[in-house]
Amino acid sequence: MPTATLRDTLHPRLRVADPDTAEARLAEIAPALPPGFLTPACRDLLLGLADHSPFLWQACRRSPERLVALLEQPPEVASRDIIARQRAVGADCGANPDLAEVGRRLRANREAHALLVALADLGGGWDVAAVTRALSDFADASVSAATETLLRQGMAAGRFRPPDPEAPQAGSGLIVLGLGKLGGGELNYSSDIDLVIFYENAAAAAATSGDPKPFFVKLAQGLVKLLSDRSAEGYVHRIDYRLRPDPGSTAVALSTGFAFDYYQTLGQNWERAAFIKARPIAGDIPAGEAFLAELAPFIWRRHFDFPAIAEIHALKRQIHMVRGHETIAVAGHDIKIGRGGIREIEFFVQTQQLVFGGRKPDLRGRSTVAMLDGLAAAGWIDAQARDELTEAYGFLRTLEHRIQMVRDEQTQRLPTGTEALTGLALFAGFPDLASFETAFLHQAGRVQAHYALLFEAEDPAAEAGLIFGEGEAPEPESLARLAAFGFREPERAWETVQGWHRGRRPALRTARAREILAEMLPALLRALGGTADPDAALLALDRAFARMPAVAELLAILRAHERLRLLFADILGTAPRLADIVGLSPHVLDTVLDPDFVTPSPDPEVVRAQYRALVGQPASHEEFLDRCRDATRQMNFVTGARLLSGILTPRQAGEAYASVADATVALSLETEERRFAQDHGAVPQGRCCVLALGRLGSRQLSAESDLDLVFLYDFDPEDRTSDGPRPLDAVVAYNRLAQRLTAALTTATRRGRLYAVDLRLRPYGSHSPPAVQLSGFATYHREAAEPWEHMALARARIVAGDSGLGTTVMAEIAAILSQPRAPAQVCAEAGAMRALVAQERGHAGPYDLKLAPGALFDLDFLAQAVVLSHAHDWPDCIGLGAEAVFHGAAARGLLPPETADALAETYGFLDAVYQWQRLVMAAPSAEPSETAARQIAKAVGLPDARSLAADLRRHRRRSQALLARIRQSVRLAGRP
Repeated sequence: MPTATLRDTLHPRLRVADPDTAEARLAEIAPALPPGFLTPACRDLLLGLADHSPFLWQACRRSPERLVALLEQPPEVASRDIIARQRAVGADCGANPDLAEVGRRLRANREAHALLVALADLGGGWDVAAVTRALSDFADASVSAATETLLRQGMAAGRFRPPDPEAPQAGSGLIVLGLGKLGGGELNYSSDIDLVIFYENAAAAAATSGDPKPFFVKLAQGLVKLLSDRSAEGYVHRIDYRLRPDPGSTAVALSTGFAFDYYQTLGQNWERAAFIKARPIAGDIPAGEAFLAELAPFIWRRHFDFPAIAEIHALKRQIHMVRGHETIAVAGHDIKIGRGGIREIEFFVQTQQLVFGGRKPDLRGRSTVAMLDGLAAAGWIDAQARDELTEAYGFLRTLEHRIQMVRDEQTQRLPTGTEALTGLALFAGFPDLASFETAFLHQAGRVQAHYALLFEAEDPAAEAGLIFGEGEAPEPESLARLAAFGFREPERAWETVQGWHRGRRPALRTARAREILAEMLPALLRALGGTADPDAALLALDRAFARMPAVAELLAILRAHERLRLLFADILGTAPRLADIVGLSPHVLDTVLDPDFVTPSPDPEVVRAQYRALVGQPASHEEFLDRCRDATRQMNFVTGARLLSGILTPRQAGEAYASVADATVALSLETEERRFAQDHGAVPQGRCCVLALGRLGSRQLSAESDLDLVFLYDFDPEDRTSDGPRPLDAVVAYNRLAQRLTAALTTATRRGRLYAVDLRLRPYGSHSPPAVQLSGFATYHREAAEPWEHMALARARIVAGDSGLGTTVMAEIAAILSQPRAPAQVCAEAGAMRALVAQERGHAGPYDLKLAPGALFDLDFLAQAVVLSHAHDWPDCIGLGAEAVFHGAAARGLLPPETADALAETYGFLDAVYQWQRLVMAAPSAEPSETAARQIAKAVGLPDARSLAADLRRHRRRSQALLARIRQSVRLAGRP
């Protein structure tokens, strides 16, 4: 609890311009001050008020006793007392309030509080945050007191019957929101207060016994009269209702139903920005909080919302054009809406909150300074921007208060005359006008520089006009510029883009899409020109435009951020699968801007948590399916983009793709189990799990991979009927659940599909039901399975379902694989199966790195044969990848070290190329285009496409020779 009085802690920094006049004015009130009251610091402060502020000096003259009382208290205590008195005016106004008396008390409290805040501010005790917080708290109290007074007046007239007559605001359905600086707790000294008044129709109708609108419209009008009317005692607050929906044609009080409809259908980005700071300050506070919670999806978009930047910047440009604030000046400059002013700092913060706050709840705060810190902590701005804008904000807000303290006017404009400017400089604590001008231009220049960097305010239209005219043929200068960008066929590039301008692609026929395209075209062409094959990238973009129903959103995102343009250009030129994803869901590009993009977590549990957060809490099963597809697409896109950017190696990308699939299968199974239980209940003591095989099992998944799955279950045979409204036998129940899971993973919705699922590796393959009971799985593999089926189990792992059952399944698999086997027999059977696969499936050519001779299928078969042959005395080999199996076999003398090293090297090289094929090629097994071959060669450390083809041949031939040698040695020696 503070104990030092305000007078004891004064250290004013203001200076006096006319000492004689100031001394004369102070002498007028000196006799009313106690002896010894005028300490040197107190005298300096009062002389400054007398010299610079007619408003504050009038308050001192009106009541010297009040001045003394304020200075003889700790300012925090005095502020709390005045705010409490202001709030109590409404409760103390009686059953039939005298509005004139209420207004007098409110104005008296306001003058006292305004004087106190000025004394604490000018006296050096309070910083900007303390000043704006105290002013905001007082305004809250004013609005609450006036609201309560008018509700009590309505009660006296019989027009309002609240649930609790002793607390008429509670449960009334009336919602009074503070927006702007009031909502943010950042009110300036003589600010208007931005209010919006809504009412919850049900509660309000009950309290008004009919249509509540007339009563609450009259109340809103009464608030203006009570708080804004000026008398000889001044006023309380000027009220501005213009932030309500469609203020030119709507009443000053509106139902929440109308508000929801308006914001969901017609709401603008500037209104979203305004509601960042909204908070309930009077009326039915819980109803106000509930209203804002329901409005949150309108304010905070699920995706990074880059179009908000452009729209709000357009509003700022309009302000400059209409009001003439194009340049930074001193004399006459508006420090709020002018260049380098307070509004630019607020826009800088609020636009980035709108962009990122939907996915980053920590960025939804109301305080400008706190959110600058939050943006820096989240990595969206650097520490220099945070510190410089925070310092500038404090400087400009303090200067704003000095301007308004002079005459208690709502103005942010600097004076124009030299004498007035000098007086303001001295009032603000500067020794002279020159030092003030230097400081102001320095701070405003910093603000303008950061604002310009965020909004990329340059105008590219002139450059676009030089490249593309209105003629039927390109000008020589146009072709020269396109060639300079990097296009080898500038005529074709010109024709392609001219087609966009002329609406040959339906997605580019809207005025908004073409406007954005015209603005960003030079930047887009530069980005495409920086790719390995600009002409191919441009054609890929043209094909994408042809498939997309709309492109304005994508173009707005690309316009807003250079890094995204460059990555998108790379994707177009080298990764058609990723380009297709962007075309379908432009907001997947958001993830590239997330600071976590460059530091991916390898922990599958982290990936599962991220996946669940993206899916959220859908309202319906259809929405769940769509959100799963969006989440899987986004996370797979991130993995591909990280591989393309060099953040992940091909092996790490395979593990990341597998983690996304794991998360998808796990959440889908949980959801389908819940839905199934609603219809049929649960099987008592029943359990199920999902076993992954193939590349998912070995965590080597690639883009567009199928999922090899086996659905397993178990139950108590003595109690095998589900306990729901439509009971089923356990076997039927789990087979239907397996069908539902498969459908959830494979069904194509409006958001596409998740995965192709292959269930053929279950016992008896496609001739058996989709779900397999544990006992049947164990019996089949112990009695009827072929060796190749056991080899497939070498890569098995549980990815979803009951952990206890999963542990049992994996123990059974280990027991199956650990049975003693003759290596020669395993090798012979594996060879026969490989020959059958080659006969039935063949291969697509030398670039088919899965099935071509000496490629991955052969090497995986060898690794699995080693596991099957030696798991009996080497149990730890179960679950290892092929490269680890080869090295482990060498360590145990099962393979010569040089052979193992060569096999592992070849496997790693082929697997890396395989991952890149699936990222950059539409038909991965076909011969790559020149561009794709160059991209893959560069990615695996080779100089060119010819070197890539040569290395692929060399590795495959070497593996074929090594495999033949190993088979021969097994036949001769009975072991590898």
